[in-house]
Amino acid sequence: MADVKLHGFWFSPFVLRVVWTLKVKGIPYEYIEEDPANKTPQLLEYNPVHKKVPVFVHDGKPVCESIIIVEYIDEIWSQNPLVPADPYERAIARFWVRYIDDMISAVLLPLCRSNDIAEREEIIKEIWARFRVIEERCSGDQKKFLGGDTFNIVDIAFGSFARFILALEDMFEVKILEAERFPHLHTWFNNFMDVPAIRDNHPDQEKLVACIMFMRDKLR
Repeated sequence: MADVKLHGFWFSPFVLRVVWTLKVKGIPYEYIEEDPANKTPQLLEYNPVHKKVPVFVHDGKPVCESIIIVEYIDEIWSQNPLVPADPYERAIARFWVRYIDDMISAVLLPLCRSNDIAEREEIIKEIWARFRVIEERCSGDQKKFLGGDTFNIVDIAFGSFARFILALEDMFEVKILEAERFPHLHTWFNNFMDVPAIRDNHPDQEKLVACIMFMRDKLR
């Protein structure tokens, strides 16, 4: 049996992507919870460039960056494939993953840090504009998942973002992923949460909100 380890922070959406992938694949692994303020020597050794999680270690060999890790796992363990086999479909999936990652850095982090209500409202409008693109391009034609009828890497990428959006909705007492505004995405999210590996492996909502608020206060 392969020696599989994952270094992470429980609240990280990027770590969550790897956890979900391992659960979907049914791969046993050892989880090492890192302290953001006191990272282990192993983490710093495995990821000397960025010094951040997630770090996936397979038989002593580290792999960094969440989507790279997801693709690596998918290549090594073929069961329940997450990356499309068709070259064109694979390219399209990678495009949407990049779009989602750009969206996280552009709007999720600024929303977490926002203090001004007017500023927050503008950020939410930007999120709505980006959600509209995904709603129209990925979720139409009654697709069950963003990548089609089969759960795949695009769902994992966007699902990690959506989980944090729900926490921010509670935190700021606003509704962002509105069913009326985004009916396809709302249906997708329900399908997404019905996947056993997702339903049984996500952060506690209250704990996550408290964690975000604590980190936000430290940034002030």
